[in-house]
Amino acid sequence: MAISSKSTQEIVPINEIREGVAVFKDGSLKMILMTSTLNFALKSEDEQSAIIMQYQNFLNSLDFPIQFFIESRKLDIGNYIKTLEDAKAEQTNELLKIQTKEYIDFIKNFVKSTNIMSKTFYVVVAYNPVSSAVSSIKKNPFGAIMKIFRGGKKNDSGKDVSFEESRLQLQQRADVVRQGLRSAGIRAVSLNTEELIELFYKLFNPGEIEKNSVQELQISGGEKS
Repeated sequence: MAISSKSTQEIVPINEIREGVAVFKDGSLKMILMTSTLNFALKSEDEQSAIIMQYQNFLNSLDFPIQFFIESRKLDIGNYIKTLEDAKAEQTNELLKIQTKEYIDFIKNFVKSTNIMSKTFYVVVAYNPVSSAVSSIKKNPFGAIMKIFRGGKKNDSGKDVSFEESRLQLQQRADVVRQGLRSAGIRAVSLNTEELIELFYKLFNPGEIEKNSVQELQISGGEKS
């Protein structure tokens, strides 16, 4: 029996990434905010209570869904090892050069023997023009229907009016999330187009990323695979 295979384009739900926005095949648009961390355990009881209250107020103020996403990966020390290797090559003191090499070997062995993970925290903000249009029709049927027929046109500057309007709505939601998190002591920044492409590439190619990291580590150490 023949096994049907799907192309990458069929599996990946993203249609395009532009202007810091991921446009999905179902018509929805998403912005991704990368957030800072907060060491909650080191806060006093009063500070913890205040943070919880601010965070609760933030969630209760939202009238749209958001998604929290945590990316966990093995710690990549390739760049750090390369920096140490460069420093060793420039070192003129023979004793310091030996100590640097020993430190590099220690770091490599430590990372190999210990499962060290790096974590990055994201908030996904979405906007679906179709769902928004359905909601608008209930409130103002005539105006919403006219807006639907106007969608997809381009203005004098050649920009997609429908995309620009949806992006503005999405940006407003992202600003609300950013301000709400700031009140709880958490900073958030939107990923740009290049950062979004890199993030999704890593998500859809986890094995390849890890393989490349191992190869870079071996090359920097002069090892053969």
